[in-house]
Amino acid sequence: YHLSMADLESEVDAPDIVIGPKDTTVVAGTKAILECIANARDVDSLLIVWKRDGHHLATGRRLLIPAPASSDGGEYVCEALLGNNTSKAAEARARLTVIEPPSLTAQPQWKIYAQIDKNVEIPCLATGVPPPRIEWYKDAVPLSKLANPRYKISSATGLTVRRVQPGDGGIFQCFARNVAGETQAHTQLLVSNVPPNFAVRPSDKTVTEGNTALFICQTSGAPKPAVTWRKGNMYVLASGSVQVPRFKLLQSGSLQVQPVTFQDSGEYTCIASNSERSINATAKLTVWSRTVISVPPSDLRVIKGTTAFLACNATHDPRVNVRYELWERGNAPILTSSGGRVSVRQGSLTIGQTWSGDIGDYTCTVISQAGNDSHSARLEVIELPHSPRSLAARLNDSDSRSVLLSWLRPFDGNSPLLYYLLELSENNSPWKVYLSEVDPTVTNISVGGLTPARTYQFRLCAVNHVGRGQYSAETQRLMLREEAPSAPPKNIVASGRTNQSIMVQWQPPPELQLNGVLRGYMLRYRLAGLPGDYQEKNISSPETNYCLLKELIIWTQYQIQVAAYTGAGLGVYSSPVTEYTLQGVPTAPPQEVEVVAINSTTLRFTWNPPPQQFINGINQGYKLLVWPERAPEDVIVVTITPDYPSSRHTGLVSGLRKFTWYFGSILCFTTPGDGPRSPPTMLQTHEDTPGPVRHLSFTKILDTSVQVSWAEPEEKNGIITGYMLWWEVSGVQSRREERALSNSTLQYQLTGLTSTTTYRLKVAALTAAGRGVVTSSNISTGVPPELPGAPSNLVISNISPRTVTLRFRPGPDGKTAISRWLVEGQVGAGDGAEDAWRLVYQLDNQAGADSLEIPNLTPFTQYRFRMQQVNIVGSSPPSSPSRLIQTLQAAPDTHPSNLTVLSPTQTGLCFRWKPLPESEYNGSPETVGYRLRVRRTDGLAEDRTVEVEGVAGEVTVEGLDPWTHYRTRIQAYNSIGPGPWSDAVSARTAESVPSGSPVNVTADAVSSSKILLTWSPVPLARRNGAILGYKVLYSEKESERPPSVLLAEGERNASLLVGALRKYTIYALQVLAYTRMGDGPPSSPMLLRTKEDVPGPPVRVVFPEVRLSSARVVWEPPANPNGIILGYQIAYRLERRDSQQWTTVEVGSNGRQFTVTGLTPEQTYVFRLVARTAVGWGQEHVALVVTTERRERPQPPRKLSVPQDGVEARRLRLHWVTGSSGSSPVRYLTVQIKELPDGDWITNTADIPHNLTAWTIERLKPFTSYRLRMVATNDIGSSVLSKETDAVTTLQDGETPDNGSAERINGLLTGYRLYYRELPFNSSFSADGVQGSKSAGLLFGVPFPELKKFKRYQIAMTSYNIVGESPPSEPVEVSVGEAAPSVAPQSIRVSAVSPSSLEVSWDTPPLETQNGLIQGYKVHYWQKNKQNQTEKVKVIFVPDTRMHLSNLSSYTPYLVTLTAFNTAGDGPPSDPRGAQTLQSAPSQPSYLSFSEVTGGSVNVSWGAPLAPNGLLEGYRVIYQPTAPVQGVSKVVTVDVKGSWQRWLKVRDLLKGATYLFRVQALTVSYGPPISANLTAEPVQGAPGSPTEISITKASSALTIHWAEGDSGAAPISGYVIESRPSDEGVWDSFIRLLSPSTRSVSVPLERLRPGISYEFRVIAVNRFGFGHPSTPSAALAALSERPFYEEWWFLLVMALVGLILILILVFTLLLHGHSSKYKACGTGKHMSSVEESVTLDNGGFTTLELNSRALTNTKNTFLKKNGTRSPPRPSPGGLHYSDEDICNNYNGAVLTESTTLTEKPTEVSESEMTDSDYEDEQPKHSFVNHYMSDPTYYNSWKRQPKGLKPLGSPFSYEECAAAADSEPYYQTVVTQHNAGGVYTPTGQPALAHANPNTNPPGSRTPVTGFSSFV
Repeated sequence: YHLSMADLESEVDAPDIVIGPKDTTVVAGTKAILECIANARDVDSLLIVWKRDGHHLATGRRLLIPAPASSDGGEYVCEALLGNNTSKAAEARARLTVIEPPSLTAQPQWKIYAQIDKNVEIPCLATGVPPPRIEWYKDAVPLSKLANPRYKISSATGLTVRRVQPGDGGIFQCFARNVAGETQAHTQLLVSNVPPNFAVRPSDKTVTEGNTALFICQTSGAPKPAVTWRKGNMYVLASGSVQVPRFKLLQSGSLQVQPVTFQDSGEYTCIASNSERSINATAKLTVWSRTVISVPPSDLRVIKGTTAFLACNATHDPRVNVRYELWERGNAPILTSSGGRVSVRQGSLTIGQTWSGDIGDYTCTVISQAGNDSHSARLEVIELPHSPRSLAARLNDSDSRSVLLSWLRPFDGNSPLLYYLLELSENNSPWKVYLSEVDPTVTNISVGGLTPARTYQFRLCAVNHVGRGQYSAETQRLMLREEAPSAPPKNIVASGRTNQSIMVQWQPPPELQLNGVLRGYMLRYRLAGLPGDYQEKNISSPETNYCLLKELIIWTQYQIQVAAYTGAGLGVYSSPVTEYTLQGVPTAPPQEVEVVAINSTTLRFTWNPPPQQFINGINQGYKLLVWPERAPEDVIVVTITPDYPSSRHTGLVSGLRKFTWYFGSILCFTTPGDGPRSPPTMLQTHEDTPGPVRHLSFTKILDTSVQVSWAEPEEKNGIITGYMLWWEVSGVQSRREERALSNSTLQYQLTGLTSTTTYRLKVAALTAAGRGVVTSSNISTGVPPELPGAPSNLVISNISPRTVTLRFRPGPDGKTAISRWLVEGQVGAGDGAEDAWRLVYQLDNQAGADSLEIPNLTPFTQYRFRMQQVNIVGSSPPSSPSRLIQTLQAAPDTHPSNLTVLSPTQTGLCFRWKPLPESEYNGSPETVGYRLRVRRTDGLAEDRTVEVEGVAGEVTVEGLDPWTHYRTRIQAYNSIGPGPWSDAVSARTAESVPSGSPVNVTADAVSSSKILLTWSPVPLARRNGAILGYKVLYSEKESERPPSVLLAEGERNASLLVGALRKYTIYALQVLAYTRMGDGPPSSPMLLRTKEDVPGPPVRVVFPEVRLSSARVVWEPPANPNGIILGYQIAYRLERRDSQQWTTVEVGSNGRQFTVTGLTPEQTYVFRLVARTAVGWGQEHVALVVTTERRERPQPPRKLSVPQDGVEARRLRLHWVTGSSGSSPVRYLTVQIKELPDGDWITNTADIPHNLTAWTIERLKPFTSYRLRMVATNDIGSSVLSKETDAVTTLQDGETPDNGSAERINGLLTGYRLYYRELPFNSSFSADGVQGSKSAGLLFGVPFPELKKFKRYQIAMTSYNIVGESPPSEPVEVSVGEAAPSVAPQSIRVSAVSPSSLEVSWDTPPLETQNGLIQGYKVHYWQKNKQNQTEKVKVIFVPDTRMHLSNLSSYTPYLVTLTAFNTAGDGPPSDPRGAQTLQSAPSQPSYLSFSEVTGGSVNVSWGAPLAPNGLLEGYRVIYQPTAPVQGVSKVVTVDVKGSWQRWLKVRDLLKGATYLFRVQALTVSYGPPISANLTAEPVQGAPGSPTEISITKASSALTIHWAEGDSGAAPISGYVIESRPSDEGVWDSFIRLLSPSTRSVSVPLERLRPGISYEFRVIAVNRFGFGHPSTPSAALAALSERPFYEEWWFLLVMALVGLILILILVFTLLLHGHSSKYKACGTGKHMSSVEESVTLDNGGFTTLELNSRALTNTKNTFLKKNGTRSPPRPSPGGLHYSDEDICNNYNGAVLTESTTLTEKPTEVSESEMTDSDYEDEQPKHSFVNHYMSDPTYYNSWKRQPKGLKPLGSPFSYEECAAAADSEPYYQTVVTQHNAGGVYTPTGQPALAHANPNTNPPGSRTPVTGFSSFV
């Protein structure tokens, strides 16, 4: 270890407090120590200082405070610092807290004395820090544990003991405690006793008997003294004892005796005692007898005018003196006089000649010390009752058949009313008593039993014992409110209309029970006999008394009721009627259906009926439905009558095909129709013996053998197990031989036959059920069958529109049986034998047949027929044609097409259609017409039928409803009848104003000034457009003013609150709907009265008679009664009295005057008149009246003046001073005016309030002089006229002068003012920026010399008068010093720059034509022929003369014009100049679709681009599988040249694979592609594969047979035949499209290439597309017969002839000495192997084709006259032609041709397959054709000699390219994956060509020769 020392003196550390002082708490007076330890370097200079509040206290480590007080508490700071250093001092803080022990500031005395029941306070208060807590103890027990509620501790006083009790005595301790300590004090509470003492002593009492005697005795003492009362020596009451009746000891000790009797007299002593002592005091009670009236007066009733006597006698105590007796009436003493009418005798009162003034309460009073007594009696003076007052009638809100009557109880004549008598008048009839005894105590009753909607008037009188009083005033006539009808509609009839509707009819209720205005009916209905809510229908028209209930349940009974309703509500419903809806079709099938096959042709059904609730009618039976599995349309229906007793039904369906799968189903039907079918059951009929075999034929017929062939039976009826073949010599059964063959054997070689012998041969098929039908035929050995001969002697009869009967003579049978007959026809043939023959009918032969009926002919068509007969060899030659016939007329078979709607109007529709072609008229053209049926889609109107005669294609149907949807169909008709209707076309007429008003309009008065109007929308059929809103028209009833209009916007608004209406006023309200075309008709006016309200003040209040003590006031009803006035109130008071002290009188509603009496003379009274309705009292009219007889007319107003500041243009303020009233206050003032100079005085304002001194006169004319005068009116009358005012002229009005018309100048026109300003280019006028103005007087032309040249200005004009200036006129722009240019820009050049831009350049107009400074140019440009839609303008400023137009459409022609402009305006436009933008890439094709989808091919089609952006040069089709096929993913690209072909046939697809197809259009480049995926298989719903494909071959044709397969999801629409040659291996269309009924088709062998075998298959087609192809047929090759020129002898002869010709030729050549030379020629281009890319050039033909194939769909007719035939040749689509001649030498190559071949297109039939050459007279087996048809004999083509024109050549082609407008031809593409090449032959069009004279489009007739043979 090493210790190193540093120089400590050289280092200084700042002070640091190591241990700081701690917060300390001490008790006051005990020392406190704070310690602080610090460290520093150097330590010697370390100084510790203590501070408090910044004051230095001490130094050192410790701070000692010897005896701290509370003032020493606080924060102390310890600072550590170095005395000789300036480093910062360290400090620490601590808080000293000084606490003080408790100290008592108030404490109790050692002993405290307290009296019982007194409160005593024990003080104890203390101080300390912190404040001490005080606790109390009593006898060492905390008070908190005693829980004595009388002990109350208070922090301010200490302890309070309330109501001290003896138990409260003891030691009470007070402890004060805090953290510093505690202190305590205590005291002893002593409870002391006080002897009793009298505070109040009892005194003597004198009391009248019956009153109360009270002896007061109040004592004090402790304990509280007990008080006892004693009467004499007998105790009466004591404290705590039982109470004695009439004596009561009060809490204070006093005694109360009540009531006092005479026995209570005596001395009473009060004794008070406690534990200290007992004291007493005595008082005397004296009782007087009470003074009473012994004979009191009694109530008296006297008749008016008789005498009344009231008795009164008194008894009293003799010790008491009675002072006097007094009579009073009310509170006033009665003044009596002896001998007078009122006198008092011996205390009794007598009143003579009594009258109503004597009525009152009379009191007799006796006064004495022993009590006062008085008795009152009522004196009634009776008379007849007065009439009831204020009789008012009002409707009863709770009962519409009653009226509430109220009245003021009349004066009853001082005799109780016995009853009221009520009379009424109904509808102004005589008065009759309605209620004879109305309870007299009531003042309102409900008069019931009234008839609603009638008027009533009532009056009332009162009856008392005196008699019957007068009748009251009559009430206002009151109409009862409407009430719901009290009877239902009558004669209700319901009848079922449909299976879901019932028609209900009725008649209105009886008139007397309608109870108001009939508003409509409410019909309700529900299922009869079942609970449930009613369905309701509101018939809002009272004229409608029927209703069709719709959407009801089928075949269900309904309960129906009808009720009528008025404005008051719905009446009672009628008794229910019941009715059934008509029957409907069942909604459930039969149940538990079982179907079994019982034999090969019969099915048995068993089933249970449907549930009864689902039959919906009467079960009419069942239909058994059976249909073949593969032919669902061939339904067999068997109807079964229901067997009601049986629950299980049975039915049979017979006649079915054997061994066939069927679906069986059953349905139940009612009269309306069939119900749903049961789920179909699939089953098979039993196996049975088969039918005959088909196509029995013989081949290889030799002397001893024959080969027999047949086809399977068409009706197999089971599974063929084999065949039975037997033969015998005809007619010799003993030589029969038979063979059993397997089911796969369809031919057999018969050997061992005898030569030249006829055999009978039979064949039958076998199934498990046995042998089938035998097919037999005769055959002779050694004699082959031949073609039959032609029929002859054709005769036509029984001609009808669609059939004829053809009779004939059969021709030779060709040594075998005739199998069928063929009928061909020439349609529309005149005399031209060249018209095409087509097969129209064929029929299987029947023995001995010599006639047949030809069906399916076209009506009104000319026909010529010929026949052929067919045997196993083939068809015979055709017979000679029949005569020309014409079928009869028939109705058209089809409807016009393309029915469209043009330009609809509000009430009409224009229709256009494509008329029928003449071939479809089925009749004479003169009789053809068209019929349109126009029907509303909602069915609310009858159908409209319009007929158009002739062959027009357009018609306008008028008289339709606006804005209505219609469905229209069209049909053609002729003289025979109409054809079918077309599909419906929907259209809507144009919008119009509504033709109907809103319905269900109701109104409800919601207040006295508001009506809520509600409605339902206009019926849909009558809206005629889109409802924009509704208008509410309202006006007061019978008002001549136009109605006010309120707008409710929006179709959905169905209510409107109409406000600000006059109160209790009848309003007519209407609602109308409006469209954008205008307003519809308003609804029927609805009358409704606003509710009552308080009335306005009475008017014309005057006091015509005023006396000193009376005044008669006269008034008129309020101008605004606001209801039915029920009465008036007249209130009056002295003007100087309290404003609340009114005297009030009420009068009836008929009152118009009232006389007030009892007034004080010469006083001013305030009168207040108020009217009352049922709502309450209304506004008051206040008037002053002076009771004086010195009245006179008032003085007129004085000092009339019109201050100038009160004069305006149309009003002025008139001032005046009120004149003298003539001691009768002025009631109102009137102002009259006169228009100067010569106007009449007219009253301008009447009824000016009398207390006004100024009034504003309205409705004056501007700048017009007037004079005014006034009249004052008081009760006496009107004053004289006041003095007229001076002439006053209204001010001029500042309104705009209207073309200077005097009516609008509004003053003296001072002049005009024109404002102008300079305009910058293309600016407009505004109110600011005015640069100058010019004023003029009444001049009409002002020069402006200060304007600038070549500037444009805007000028506006105003007029002014002394009042001001009018608004400015419309501003006008003018140019100064220049005009617009007069010539357009020159040398305009427009050129294309890009596909979207053009460049325009020009020269400026000639200088002399600019007319100023040219500012710029406006370039207008637009697409050609689309100026209105596409025109745009660009502006360019000088000096530029070139503009670039951008954002243009590609490859679009544009036109451009230019105008030059200057400040004066635009110059004329230039002539349009045009240019076309450049081409660009097109948009994608508009669509991509697929059709004819099979497992290996598809027809791809697409649409032209919407934006071609150039000349379309072609398309590119790219397709590839979406997933690799066999590990290879190959992309195929096909370029299609030309724009017209937009389809492609692709044939190299793999079945089931999914391909992605993309198509691009090409202009200058390819555009974006459109793409779609396709799976190579028939689409869902397409047909299945045809079955039973077979081919039979004859000598000249082969026949393809098939059976129908599954039709798919739609009926089959046709068939397509495909073939596959053995040398190609690709399927191609062969025949298309055959009719759906076709099951076989014949193909001439000439269509097949010799030596090539073919396979065929059939594809069915429906609306979903191509179906699955059938299985391929067996391969079949075309076989040629052996004609004569194949015989050896013919060949030898021909060889010799040829040798001779050669020798002659050689000899000739030797003579001429030279040999002929052949001109060299270029060979044609040969096909070469290509990549997977194909180019289709539709300008010519498909460019590639295999050389080995010749697709000639028909035979060539070239050199027909020479008997030559064209050999098969490659399609010209694979050849290119040149204009050079081709040499005729033969070098083994395939040469091209140079001659132009002219071909003529010909209409061809789908089904005709025969060769037209066969119809010529040329021999079938020609010499040339034999060798030409052998492919080994030729290898080249010979050019056609020039000048030789082929005959009958049906098509024409130009060299290399076809015309642009030529018809598009169908093309196919086949890519052969195995060869790696692409095969693209030109295919035939969609129709197979039956005419051999016709070559298909895309083919070319070659020039033939046979040089190679030579």
